Amino acid sequence: MRCVSLRAWFSLVAVLAYSAAACAQTPPALKQVIGEVTSIDAAAKQIKLKGDDGAAYTVMLADNTSFLRVAPGEKDLKKATKIAFTDVMVGDRALALEKDSDAPARALVIMTKADLAQKHQHDQAEWRTRSVTGVVTALNAANKEVTVTTRGRDPKTMTIDAAAAEFRRYSPDSVQFADAKPSSFADLQPGDTVRALGDKNEDGTHLKAEELISGAFETIAGTVDSVDATTGEVRITNLQTKKPVVVRTNPNSLLRRLDTETATRLARRLRPDTVAAGGPPQGAAGAGARPPAGENAAPQGGAGGFRGGPGGSGGDLQQILERMPQLSLSDLKKGDAVIVSSSKGPGDSAITAFAFVAGVEPFLAAAPRTAGQVNLGSWNLDLGGGGDQ
Repeated sequence: MRCVSLRAWFSLVAVLAYSAAACAQTPPALKQVIGEVTSIDAAAKQIKLKGDDGAAYTVMLADNTSFLRVAPGEKDLKKATKIAFTDVMVGDRALALEKDSDAPARALVIMTKADLAQKHQHDQAEWRTRSVTGVVTALNAANKEVTVTTRGRDPKTMTIDAAAAEFRRYSPDSVQFADAKPSSFADLQPGDTVRALGDKNEDGTHLKAEELISGAFETIAGTVDSVDATTGEVRITNLQTKKPVVVRTNPNSLLRRLDTETATRLARRLRPDTVAAGGPPQGAAGAGARPPAGENAAPQGGAGGFRGGPGGSGGDLQQILERMPQLSLSDLKKGDAVIVSSSKGPGDSAITAFAFVAGVEPFLAAAPRTAGQVNLGSWNLDLGGGGDQ
């Protein structure tokens, strides 16, 4: 589930600090802990939190501890509702304010699990209907404007006004929205993929962003050299650079194997001119097969991502992948063809796979070649689907 904006929490902290100052000339410094309620012990008057920093905290309570409930995203504590200790539930998000680690909390501000779920659904709808995804082509730091080439069936150039936007950036090893970190305009680079939420003008060439999340992604094709299923690492040869790459996987990595029929169908969408109807790519014997004349032609279909695919809707290919059988790394063999999505790593450093897909030989056989190298065109395993909103 998407975590509520930290900016809202910080605003509440500021309000509480101001209230404390109004009640005393020299208010004590307050310690704040933000996280999810994992257990409640009414008899001991304490709750346990899993902090947003990953640590576990025990928050002591007292008879004079104030309990307040606010709506997700609310920044004005005057709109908070007083609640009782018994109203706090496991799964709620809490902001605890203490004098020090050994003292009971002065206040506990709650965002309930139910309210967060409702806000999550609302946010998903907002991002589906009021967002654009594109690749950064230019940046205007003076005006905080971002020029992108949008994704979709009809790519276009769009200017994003990010002067008032809240910036976040995906973690190097995750495309989950909840794992994204606060960011700034200065972190953006040409080539980044961005998704911006806001209102567009009538012709769709300009968007005034309220939120903007970004990341630097890459999708590579390769062949398996070796597998260490115990550590979750696979060493592959990048078919583009011909260099070895260490690919790390983790519990969040999407591991899938395409069946032959699905891989052939996707290959047909990529290069309909080189794929026989109902069969494998013409003249293709695997990832190393050479395409016929016209091999340098651009992929057919509109721009998209591996979450969308050329000529497909935004979530079409993502849905296909999720229906495919789970891939066990121990089943991989030397020479198997794979496609891997990850953040861009420096140089030849190891990468962490967001998605690791095997069974892609028909698709790679249909991919255009440039100077003998596999060209995946606009097929990218990145945040085309927006991550976990």
